[in-house]
Amino acid sequence: MKALCKIVTLMVLIFYGSLLKAQTNKERIQAMKVEYITKKVEFTVSENERFWPVYNEFEDKLEAYRKNVRQNYLRRAEAATEAEAEDLYKLDLQSKQAEADLYKQYSERMKAIIGVKKMAKLRLAEIEFKKILLKTAKGE
Repeated sequence: MKALCKIVTLMVLIFYGSLLKAQTNKERIQAMKVEYITKKVEFTVSENERFWPVYNEFEDKLEAYRKNVRQNYLRRAEAATEAEAEDLYKLDLQSKQAEADLYKQYSERMKAIIGVKKMAKLRLAEIEFKKILLKTAKGE
């Protein structure tokens, strides 16, 4: 038990050290998210080491889909012809389907690492963290 406490303390110190070194708001928010989710879901050391690379890969791919759609809309939507608007619409639908497929694929991978009960805790922690961010942004 003493060894586990030392490991957890070391992880917290490493985390806070990395948080202090974070250069951008995005990095700071990501570090806070990792800390919040890790604490709420109660990952073991082994789960923590295996989970985060998969979760980060998932989030990177999800963001790439969303960025592609966003950039296409920003470049083309304002002056789009009817045919171009139809293409944007189809791209948006394809992206939503790709996101759903990605969720399914990565949820299975994450579930294999942390189990279904912690997957439920993960989803709740993600929702709670978003609420905290919104409150902070609003200055509440």
